[in-house]
Amino acid sequence: MAGATYSAEEVDAAVEALADPERFGHAQEIVTHAAPGLQRVLGSALQDGGWFDQAHEAQLSQVSGIEDPTERARAIHTLVAEETRLAMLVGVSVGFELARELAARREDHQQGTQS
Repeated sequence: MAGATYSAEEVDAAVEALADPERFGHAQEIVTHAAPGLQRVLGSALQDGGWFDQAHEAQLSQVSGIEDPTERARAIHTLVAEETRLAMLVGVSVGFELARELAARREDHQQGTQS
């Protein structure tokens, strides 16, 4: 698993499979259990990637300084949407690596018990 690569078609099929409530339910249980640790990893990845640095603070200051309430609300919604997309992409990457790590550990454990 550690060296696996996937085609776009395989990824599309896997994403589609997540629509199955039973399959997604187990994933939710795992993520709920791991949430505190995953939150730390996600926060660290976002920080290390420079997504929440001075540029982020500057954007917050700029948006909060918009005088027109309608324009300020639009800018806040845009900023939140951008940050949500970014967090989702980093979160999926973390999840993908978590799946690889779990598979590698399971494989190592199985090899150790077979010896």
